[in-house]
Amino acid sequence: MDLNIKGKVALVTGSSSGIGFGIAKFLAAEGALVILNGRDRSRLEVAAQNIAGSCWVAKNVTSPSCCEDLIESVISKYGRLDMLVCNVGSGSAKGDDRGEWDRLVSINLYSAVGMVAAAEKHLIASGGSIVCISSICGQEVQPCPVPYAAAKAALNAFVRNVSRQLGKSGVRINAIAPGNILFCGSVWARKIEEDPEGVSKFIADNVALNKFGAPEDVAALTAYLLSPLANFLTGNIYVVDGGQVRS
Repeated sequence: MDLNIKGKVALVTGSSSGIGFGIAKFLAAEGALVILNGRDRSRLEVAAQNIAGSCWVAKNVTSPSCCEDLIESVISKYGRLDMLVCNVGSGSAKGDDRGEWDRLVSINLYSAVGMVAAAEKHLIASGGSIVCISSICGQEVQPCPVPYAAAKAALNAFVRNVSRQLGKSGVRINAIAPGNILFCGSVWARKIEEDPEGVSKFIADNVALNKFGAPEDVAALTAYLLSPLANFLTGNIYVVDGGQVRS
């Protein structure tokens, strides 16, 4: 299927590994001009070497000023921005005190809010689209840190509400809520090493398809939602979880 995104400029935050890297690689394979983003320069360099034609910009997008700097770097290089993927996120928590709440909300919510605000005028100019990567933890009760779940629920609410504002200017925004996605270095990879039988039982008991997802499962839907083929879809949260969410 031709997604009609060849030559389009796509920025993917949090894309040096995992789901973000999978999305960036998929978009590049469809002919998009991809900019990778993260905080670790060495990891970005390695990632870019594995995605033909991509480039990278190291910025911490939990900072509004860094979001603006990142967008300006993209515009300076390409003159436009057509597609934005807000993928920065983390569910690793060391507790639930105020400091951890602030940290997880900053990573999982404010990073997306800041990027959307910084990119808005450029996406309006191009008639662009946005996808935010959320989590099923923001959809219903799951075994995850409470601050993470709350931040992802807030991200879903942000996407639904800001879609009205952006839609008036021709910009679409949707979110994807992945379930258990397995990749090298992921939380699930660590859990499998620690307790393979327990993980197998959890997946069998909770996931209808009785398996993990892969970054490519999220990437394929992301690319579709960003593309002109989805031009009547906005303000929605799409679950990619193998049948885990019950509500």
